[in-house]
Amino acid sequence: MSYLIDGLQYSNWSEGIFRQLRSGGVDAVHVTLVYHENFRETVARIECWNRWFERWPDLIFQGFAAEDLALARATGRTAVFFGAQNPSCIEDDIGLVQVLHRLGLRFMQLSYNNQSLLATGCYEAEDTGLTRMGREVVTEMNRVGMVVDMSHSSERSTLAALEHSTRPIAVTHANPAAWHPARRNKSDAVIGALAETGGMLGFSLYPHHLRGGSACEMADFCGMIARTAERHGTDFLGIGTDLCQDQPDSVVEWMRTGRWTKSVDFGEGSREAPGFPDMPGWFRDNRDLGNLRGGLQAVGFSGEEVTAIMGGNWARFFATSFGTAGLDEVERAAE
Repeated sequence: MSYLIDGLQYSNWSEGIFRQLRSGGVDAVHVTLVYHENFRETVARIECWNRWFERWPDLIFQGFAAEDLALARATGRTAVFFGAQNPSCIEDDIGLVQVLHRLGLRFMQLSYNNQSLLATGCYEAEDTGLTRMGREVVTEMNRVGMVVDMSHSSERSTLAALEHSTRPIAVTHANPAAWHPARRNKSDAVIGALAETGGMLGFSLYPHHLRGGSACEMADFCGMIARTAERHGTDFLGIGTDLCQDQPDSVVEWMRTGRWTKSVDFGEGSREAPGFPDMPGWFRDNRDLGNLRGGLQAVGFSGEEVTAIMGGNWARFFATSFGTAGLDEVERAAE
């Protein structure tokens, strides 16, 4: 089945956006539940989403397993899969990995730009890789079926996670650094390792990750995807737009600064414009996501390859990533 899946969004969710998801035919989306929030604050965000699921059951529902993709298509709704962009939600307690997985968290980044208890972020001057706790948490995430996401992590940390993880990992929203050298974009070594280990790379449409920023043309973006496929293959490629629709500029400060500093961290934006940049004109919101199919075909991808990049590869990755490693058998034995 042909699915349309977005590997990462952090929008200011509303009925309007949910209806745009449906107008665009988006079958599933990985949403950022939290950044720097602690465990209790994360639960509060889940409570908020539960109210949205109750209020708009004809538009969205919470996704837990790959099988929910077929349910989304059959019922004309969008499956929402939760993720965290920083491990703050587990605080310093490895036991919260399983707790949050049971509440529906299916992705967690090991660091968001900074050094965390688990791994080094891409903005640190010293890259020390995975910490002792980081290795233990990766093992636990592998066990329960939570995806290790290294989108905002450093080079050494990402390669260490690739080596330590017994399951394929993901970079849900980034582009090749060779195409545009943003700190957040990934080296060819990382991209090659993702391809070799069955991981996933979600190409980002966030302007700071694009060559030319907001003025980047679809042909250039799709050409970059084509060059990545020529070098590494197509089976691990997807889309992770990093869409932050309708968010106020004040949210950027929370994303970049959190609670770790009293000053403003401008991160990837300029000091003159620390807010959200304009999206490219050819991708305003979810109603435009499907337009990438034509752009991919125009740079030489076959219909089958386009289907894979637009959602088929994510669907296969969900099927192998969200299942538990041993927990199902334990729970059945206890019944």
